[in-house]
Amino acid sequence: MSSRHVQPRSSRRTQRKYFSASSAFSAVIVVIVGVWIQAQQLPTAIPQTKWASGQDVVPYFEGWIRNPDGSFDMVFGYFNRNWEEQLAIPTGAENSVEPGGPDRGQPTYFLPRRQGWVYRVRVPKDFGKQAVTWTITANGKTQKAYGELLPVQEITERIVMTRGNLNPGEGDPNKPPSLTIATVASASVGEPLKLTASVADDGLPKPREAAPRRTTATDATRIQAQTNSNAAPRPRGLTVSWMQIRGPAQVNVGPAGSTPVTDGKASITARFQQPGTYVLRVTANDGALSTKTDVTITVTAASSTP
Repeated sequence: MSSRHVQPRSSRRTQRKYFSASSAFSAVIVVIVGVWIQAQQLPTAIPQTKWASGQDVVPYFEGWIRNPDGSFDMVFGYFNRNWEEQLAIPTGAENSVEPGGPDRGQPTYFLPRRQGWVYRVRVPKDFGKQAVTWTITANGKTQKAYGELLPVQEITERIVMTRGNLNPGEGDPNKPPSLTIATVASASVGEPLKLTASVADDGLPKPREAAPRRTTATDATRIQAQTNSNAAPRPRGLTVSWMQIRGPAQVNVGPAGSTPVTDGKASITARFQQPGTYVLRVTANDGALSTKTDVTITVTAASSTP
């Protein structure tokens, strides 16, 4: 009869404790190594940081437009990296356009965030391979944009009117609205100035009707609509908006945002903080196409009463 070696129970318990402790130790080592490797890897996404002020302004070259007479319009916009700070940068060393500058009618007042298709420089048909350079220095940092007649950067008026829509609009019966501004009276600091835009349109496209809100009891088992903002909804149909292009200080405009056109007119009230020359951009939008015009206003110091 063969003999079989039987390991004592105490020895088996000791081995089980050893293997259990060894497995736990190995698991800890794996976790530590994993954390270390993860720390050495670059992040796949960097969260956006929002700065209220102190950031620079980046000019953007949006593209060029071919004119019927053979000349070209270089179209620029800008990106004010600040979420709140509005910057007044007069033409000169810190805000120049070359060749032919430094002042070629570019914006001198910069609203927060991205503002596209706000400025044009016309160049002759023999401009060739030259470049239009817009230089902006804001909060101690200088940025440049270069406008060149590269074929891939050609755009059309419709792209500007639709704010980037590449649809050529062939067969579209809609026409952009017409826009005129009433004669601007003299303005002075602190005094309200009423500005009225007269707008005519072909009625296309038809304004979308607002979807009625359902007022049903809350049901946790049903998917609820998400609300991302408490702001008032954008007006539907024909609207007018105002944007500051130039000026030594901010223009306070009310009501803010887009104003609905009523009986062919839309009015706002502007107040000026400092004397100087201001330029406001007026845009009439029918929901698809837009028309723009600029208004220049000379503001004098407030009159004093003896």
